[in-house]
Amino acid sequence: MNIHSTEVRQKALTLLRAGVKNAAVARELAVPLGTVSYWKHLDRAKRGECPGRHSPPCPRCDGRELDGAAYSYLLGLYLGDGHISHYSGHRVPNLMVTCADSWPGLMDDCEHAMRIVFPGNAVCRVRKTGCRNVKVYSKHLHCLFPQHGPGKKHERTITLKPWQQAIVDAHPWEFVRGLIHSDGCRITNWTTRLIAGERKRYEYPRYFFTNLSGDIIRLFTGALDRVGVEWRQANPRNISVARKASVALMDTHVGPKH
Repeated sequence: MNIHSTEVRQKALTLLRAGVKNAAVARELAVPLGTVSYWKHLDRAKRGECPGRHSPPCPRCDGRELDGAAYSYLLGLYLGDGHISHYSGHRVPNLMVTCADSWPGLMDDCEHAMRIVFPGNAVCRVRKTGCRNVKVYSKHLHCLFPQHGPGKKHERTITLKPWQQAIVDAHPWEFVRGLIHSDGCRITNWTTRLIAGERKRYEYPRYFFTNLSGDIIRLFTGALDRVGVEWRQANPRNISVARKASVALMDTHVGPKH
């Protein structure tokens, strides 16, 4: 790779600003045409002269209003089945949430939340075996999801920033719903009871949430406490909601995957 001096770059910009064509500048300074074009683009961007659509504003950087309910739900999805990646072939990082084909409604909800939180950004679905990766591309993903970092979530500390906690506190059910839709489920358990001398099968619904991160478990149970749902920790990675009144609350605000 050729490293061009600041002097060569400045000469190129002077010629480009004077109206000299990119190809002529490249020939005169013996610099690849692509490099000259890139320098011109950066210079025009710095001066606010780039044509076309500009990057959508960021709630954290630019003060754009953020939809708290949609963000709280998307944050729950991210902490469960989501991750941020930046492949070498892409100039912009993407947030990806993997959704099973069995739950098309969940896929729709995920994409809808992404479009609300990131209006104007590219959202797509990538087909995989038995699932879809729902993606949104944005240069400001790290601003809205500061929990991103190297390694697996359960191998590093996961805490919410004060501004994130304020949103979750204002929209706890959306946060719970996002976590359940990612790493939880609603199932029907059964047991037997002796009634009038006859043993009969008894079925009852319950919710489970499973995550390897103790920090994410605590965020989930903290939100449950806030909305008055009673829960039990079956083991370090599993939370169970089985009491009738609490299951009814969950059914009202979360419901089974669909």
